[in-house]
Amino acid sequence: MNVLVDFARTGRVGPLHCGMPLAEAEELLGPGRPHPAIRMRPDIDGYPYAWNGLELVVTQRTVSGIWIRLRPGSTTDLPPLVLPDSESYSSTVLREDLIAGLDATDCRHDVNDRLTFGEQSSVLTRPANVCAVFFTPHREEHVPHRERHYLGVIHKHTA
Repeated sequence: MNVLVDFARTGRVGPLHCGMPLAEAEELLGPGRPHPAIRMRPDIDGYPYAWNGLELVVTQRTVSGIWIRLRPGSTTDLPPLVLPDSESYSSTVLREDLIAGLDATDCRHDVNDRLTFGEQSSVLTRPANVCAVFFTPHREEHVPHRERHYLGVIHKHTA
């Protein structure tokens, strides 16, 4: 939870931040798994490099977005740089638990109207502009409270 709250509050995941060169990120994380579109056209922009549950979107060889993807009811693997002393953790995060973590650190957040509809809700943190998107669980996701909203992705991107 600390990694998620720190990201929401600062817009950084450890030393990773939007605007850093991809080469610097790969130096810290090791080589990433590029999206298939990048493999076909190495000069293409806007596609992610992945390190399991962590994705860095790359534009002109610079990090333009950071995404942490979660799957409720399972575990998520993150590089040791992101989650020291553990490469995997439970990816079942209730909306109210993340909100409580944000409130405990005085991280302002507002409902993100653009991504709040139907079976999902979203908040946008201030001043870091990190977006957290919550969903009700899919049928194959085994969670204790099927009617509640769980964190599916938390991300930041530059304009």
